[in-house]
Amino acid sequence: MTRYKALDAMRGLTIALMILVNTPGSWSHVYAPLLHADWHGCTPTDVIFPFFMFIIGSAMFFSFKKTNSTANASQVLRLIKRGAIIFAIGLALNIYPFTTSIENLRILGVLQRIGIAYILASICVLLLNRRGVISLSVVILIAYWLLLLSVGSNNAYTLENNLVRSVDIAVLGESHLWQGKGLAFDPEGLLSTLPSVVSVVFGFEVTRLLTSSSSQWTSIKRLLVIGVVGIALGQLGSLIMPINKSLWTSTFVIYTSGIACIVLAFFVWLCDIVKPERLVNPLIVYGSNPLFIYVLSGVWVVSYSLVNIGELNLGDWMYQQLALVMSTKLASFTFALLHVIGFWLISNMLYKRKIFIKI
Repeated sequence: MTRYKALDAMRGLTIALMILVNTPGSWSHVYAPLLHADWHGCTPTDVIFPFFMFIIGSAMFFSFKKTNSTANASQVLRLIKRGAIIFAIGLALNIYPFTTSIENLRILGVLQRIGIAYILASICVLLLNRRGVISLSVVILIAYWLLLLSVGSNNAYTLENNLVRSVDIAVLGESHLWQGKGLAFDPEGLLSTLPSVVSVVFGFEVTRLLTSSSSQWTSIKRLLVIGVVGIALGQLGSLIMPINKSLWTSTFVIYTSGIACIVLAFFVWLCDIVKPERLVNPLIVYGSNPLFIYVLSGVWVVSYSLVNIGELNLGDWMYQQLALVMSTKLASFTFALLHVIGFWLISNMLYKRKIFIKI
């Protein structure tokens, strides 16, 4: 079965964008599109994580198809083990550089969500046929909406009183949650991971549809239709359930999945019809070791805090040097862009040596 270059290129772009938005020179000086929405709404940055979940679902399709996987005990255990390892790596990133006490350790995070969602989505697509997968996805999105409303419509989508926060506090405790909004609330919460499973499953099903299309143009037309419908439904649904990444609302899933289809349609056109190798190949290189590069970038940036130059750590010092010759926001963006380039060079070195680090 032919693997679409478009999917690999989209994955490379997603990894590059993740690094770009995660490594500004200063969080106080960031261009608005490179920041998450404060609460309700969706910025370009907000679509990056769901894009990655979408691509995980796509990769899952090819992996299962290649091995003709069936739902048996050993296969399920293997999937659980892989998801658990991803979760553990994410937890290790939270621990590094070992300056946080266990009592205040954040347990959840991006990789932790990916690990849990990977396990649940894998079991879902192994046990169910296409109709069953789609039906279950609809049930999950509706059930999640009703669960959020169970605390009352006035509290359902508030930062302080939403059900996602209540569940995390009850299960994990306030001290083990993200504190970035001034109180204990984790944007990768346990309950909100449930609808994120649908983001993975959506990528799986779209890839199944893509590989069964008779031509690239047919694929593009189908993706555009699904994308437009998804965006429209997401916007329409936001009238009763806001689009909110932090809560990973059902409308957020539908809306960002629609955008993912539009972007993938563009990449199918670019990679399989126009075929500009010089533009496409660097993206494919960037997506060839996604987990390793993501983890390396996280460790790399945090490690700046371990090296001091005068009263500044290494990262702040580097940013200050850039800010001497350009505006603060441009310096912050340039700092992030240099990291994108640097990690591409590492990806390229691994790619040329055919080193692909997998779990």
